[in-house]
Amino acid sequence: MNIVREDVRNIAIIAHVDHGKTTLVDSLLKQSGVFRSNQVVEDRVMDSGDIEKERGITILSKNTSVHYNDTKINIIDTPGHADFGGEVERVLKMVNGVVLLVDSFEGPMPQTKFVLKKALDLKLPVIVCINKIDRPEARPNEVIDEVLDLFIDLGAEEEQLDCPFVFTSAKQGTASLDPNVQNNNLSVLFETILEFIPAPKGDIDGPLQILISTIDYNEYVGRIGIGKIERGKINHNQDAVIVNKLNPEKTDKVKIGKIYEFEGLERVEVEEAKVGSIIAVSGVSDINIGDTICPLDNPEAIPFVKISEPTLSMTFSVNDSPFAGREGKFVTSRQIRNRLYKELQTDVSLRVEDTDSTDAFKVSGRGELHLSVLIETMRREGYEFQVSKPEVLYKYEDGKRTEPMESVTIDVSNEFLGSVIEKLGQRKGELISMTESSGGYARLEFSIPARGLIGYRQEFMTDTKGNGIINTVFAGYAPYKGDIPKRKDGSIIAFETGEATTYGLHSAQERGILFIGAGTQVYGGMIVGSTPKGLDIEVNVCRKKQQSNVRASGSDEALRLSPPKLMSLEEALEFIEDDELIEITPISFRMRKRILDSNKRYKSKKGN
Repeated sequence: MNIVREDVRNIAIIAHVDHGKTTLVDSLLKQSGVFRSNQVVEDRVMDSGDIEKERGITILSKNTSVHYNDTKINIIDTPGHADFGGEVERVLKMVNGVVLLVDSFEGPMPQTKFVLKKALDLKLPVIVCINKIDRPEARPNEVIDEVLDLFIDLGAEEEQLDCPFVFTSAKQGTASLDPNVQNNNLSVLFETILEFIPAPKGDIDGPLQILISTIDYNEYVGRIGIGKIERGKINHNQDAVIVNKLNPEKTDKVKIGKIYEFEGLERVEVEEAKVGSIIAVSGVSDINIGDTICPLDNPEAIPFVKISEPTLSMTFSVNDSPFAGREGKFVTSRQIRNRLYKELQTDVSLRVEDTDSTDAFKVSGRGELHLSVLIETMRREGYEFQVSKPEVLYKYEDGKRTEPMESVTIDVSNEFLGSVIEKLGQRKGELISMTESSGGYARLEFSIPARGLIGYRQEFMTDTKGNGIINTVFAGYAPYKGDIPKRKDGSIIAFETGEATTYGLHSAQERGILFIGAGTQVYGGMIVGSTPKGLDIEVNVCRKKQQSNVRASGSDEALRLSPPKLMSLEEALEFIEDDELIEITPISFRMRKRILDSNKRYKSKKGN
């Protein structure tokens, strides 16, 4: 019997990075009574990881639910970053409609386009939420036109174009249908969701079908599969079979452990759940994204979007520098290997492979951000290891080499246009379009090889004095575009192990820019700066001034050092070359030569 679950709505909130998705979910939770009136609630409660909070980005999709009147609204907060696009695609399979959040000043941005295209392709109805309406520079009417233009560009159907617009301030917790007048709560948004997002429906008496769209991991219960019940109902301790459309061989007989539904921010255990509900299932050790849970007598797999392939790889290896083991808690190859393989439990866009060496592992991901977030997470957990420069993963089609391409959108002041176009041109970027926007700004669109972007973001920030905005979206594979010039700067390399002195650094700073200050512990082969000469130079930064009993007047004047350039992880990844590594510990990042001994390094260069 087909039923319509009028008491449930399943929605995803999609938006560009930093347009206020997670803040909006906070306000919806607060106004639906999830929190007690006297409860202290931190901001952006859905971003659970420290890195998510610091960077202001959502990395993993999160499930929550709110109740409005007699309806339960399941909300999934999705990542806005294209590096985590694999997450978005799967999440949309669980919902019946989306709320598209757009900043009232910035308008639709590249990632908005990326996520919206996925939603339109799945024929999902869209509610457009123009957020941050209280911004002094808000321009809601123009943004509405831009959103509709975007819908048309993406080939939206007639009924999708006829979508409702709600004007909100997620921060203030207000919504209205009129950009000039705000109500004092979000009830207009709740009402619009109930009216425009269809209730889930399906056959409650048919054989069970649940497509697993997200995986979570818990130390106590192991893997947890999250998905929507497409058909039938499920009970805890029920016998079932797991099948997978992309892997016809798979038919695992299992016993379903516990079943949970989402209530606010909690997972609440239930005895039974029926068609249309979004649930979490524990007790199945080998459950994967894309699996379908079915009854034993009717194993019917649901088709599933293939997970996006990695485009970049880097080598994670055991730290073998002279300072190895001083700062980290987990330093052995076994500990690093176990941690990387554990990450595969929840991150399906990641690949980890063993290499010829037991001390090194090849890790492939969806982009620089994807990999740098993993490195940062491991570092904070107490791991110490080394990583190599990211490399692009090529494919071969009909004997020809193809490479991953990125579609890049840049918003920049007109005064910096020349240098941006010139720099991306050198990196094999092709200018697709250029549009003037208000206030002396322009929007540029480029198609560029993914490897052309490695090392560019920092340069871009310098070139635009920190005012430019750059966004990238994976755009498939294309024939190899030719060689790209390497970095022009050489490395300043420490000559011996010891403590850097003001005297030693003073003579080194005349050769280029330093990355360390006086008192820093260094070792031979460690990179302490960069030189514009283009060739690597070795300096003794530990040198002390010779004592003498005859001093010329003025010789004791204090030596002045320029402040060192402190590198972030992303800057270091962008800076290093193929013969260099980054040593990563819970306390510090150190760049170094792969071969520390200068004689061996010289011989290996001669041998090449």
